[in-house]
Amino acid sequence: MTRGRILMLLLCVGLLLFGSCDPLRVVDDYRSIPEGIWHSDSVMTFSFNVIRKTQNHNIWFNIRNDRSYEFSNLWLFVTIDPPRGEPMTDTVQVLLAEPSGKWLGKGFSGVYDNRLVYRQNVFFPEPGKYSIHLRHGMRPDVLKGITDIGIRVEKVN
Repeated sequence: MTRGRILMLLLCVGLLLFGSCDPLRVVDDYRSIPEGIWHSDSVMTFSFNVIRKTQNHNIWFNIRNDRSYEFSNLWLFVTIDPPRGEPMTDTVQVLLAEPSGKWLGKGFSGVYDNRLVYRQNVFFPEPGKYSIHLRHGMRPDVLKGITDIGIRVEKVN
């Protein structure tokens, strides 16, 4: 391998490493839904650690859907398990399309990526491992067209 190619390779690796650094990120994770079919009893679980209880956080939902999704919205049942104590439960509606039918997410080739704020400036009262559990709360037991579900938890500056 020539010296020029080695330098180019090192530059590319450095850019990838530098570009992937995100000092605010606590967790940014997706779960694929097999064949884009989400059953109502299928729970997506995401875990993360809170190190300092003086740090506030933002929580985002990341939802990917394709054109086969039949609805303009998605109801989610959310449970947050703290390291100790009672879990917090919530029901949230997220909009994925306008009333006209135009998808709200960014995307191409029929897959749309939605990044939606769930909570801002969340105070986690104690350090330790937290888990967020998501399951759909739509009337049909089986949803077609939701391909991935994810969360992002980030520190607030």
